[in-house]
Amino acid sequence: MSVEFIGYVSHQESSEIHLPRGPALNPPYIAAVAQAHEYGRFDRVLIAHSSASPDGLQIASFVAQQTRRLGILLAHRPGFVAPTLAARQLATLDHFSAGRAAVHIISGGDDVEQQRDGDYLAHDERYRRTDEYLDVVKRAWTSDTPFDHAGAHYRVSGHKSQIRPLQQPHLPVYFGGSSDAAIEVAGKHADVYALWGESLAAVEETIAKVRAAAARHGRERQIRFSLSLRPILAATEEAAWARAEAILARAREVVAASPNFTRRPKDPQNVGSLRLLAEADKGSVVDRRLWTGITALTRAAGNSTALVGTPQQVSDALLEYHKLGVTTFLIRGFDPLEDALAYGRDLLPLVRDAVARKAAAADALAA
Repeated sequence: MSVEFIGYVSHQESSEIHLPRGPALNPPYIAAVAQAHEYGRFDRVLIAHSSASPDGLQIASFVAQQTRRLGILLAHRPGFVAPTLAARQLATLDHFSAGRAAVHIISGGDDVEQQRDGDYLAHDERYRRTDEYLDVVKRAWTSDTPFDHAGAHYRVSGHKSQIRPLQQPHLPVYFGGSSDAAIEVAGKHADVYALWGESLAAVEETIAKVRAAAARHGRERQIRFSLSLRPILAATEEAAWARAEAILARAREVVAASPNFTRRPKDPQNVGSLRLLAEADKGSVVDRRLWTGITALTRAAGNSTALVGTPQQVSDALLEYHKLGVTTFLIRGFDPLEDALAYGRDLLPLVRDAVARKAAAADALAA
């Protein structure tokens, strides 16, 4: 199995230890972070989505123009534009980025967040809408002739697009969501299913569930898996844990003051966050190196668990997940720009070299 690394580009400088600074849309900062990831040899960067953030599609197009090799993973919520229009928008981005675009489908796990953009569908119905949405999007990407569609949420007559994705048969589809409803849709549509950073046992359990869902559609061998984590690196293990504690101390101040966190509901609705909180309930450290301090503090506000240690120790921990079938790691730091450079210098080469050695050994045995 190969390995892919995805970083993160925000529209402004902020994190759990940095209050938002600068304009809400900061092009020089976006360009610098994107170029740092390209310099660090990341494969892609995620551009996230929320009901309050600047438009991700335009940020993705800007990132594409600021880089030459770096792939783009655009978070996209179904239900706010027509699927035929989304298909054309994403295909156009794929052309402007020279085939570097991918889409991360997030149906939404929080009713309050959805309602800020006028979406009042219940949780499971949102996933039924996503299923139909992706049916139409994929058909718009691939149909050689005009097609009709009549479903519970969308009706289309005689649609045929002039623009197809540069990548064939279509853009890679990443998919988020940990509920049973989400996993069923992922099994049908996802090229890559994304998990947050849980324990080895929990990740193994979820991978088995998703593979079973994919098998019902004859796709068990097609689906791949991504894991999101926040590595904390230092030259020694002692220094790494000291850095984690310093991050937590600073985060207590920032989370209490930052609008990115004060607007969030106290108790999460989505299953993914509830699963992370279940890990945090086991203690501040799980599986020797998985740190849940920020998860507990933020009530699992997204990707919040960390692997703490030296670059070699964190590499070894990532390789344990790789053995379970994880081939993509979505990693970002608490100091976004500086950590992206550190990961590219100190962490990514270790993991890639280990995976390459393992593949070469397997090839030698098979020869």
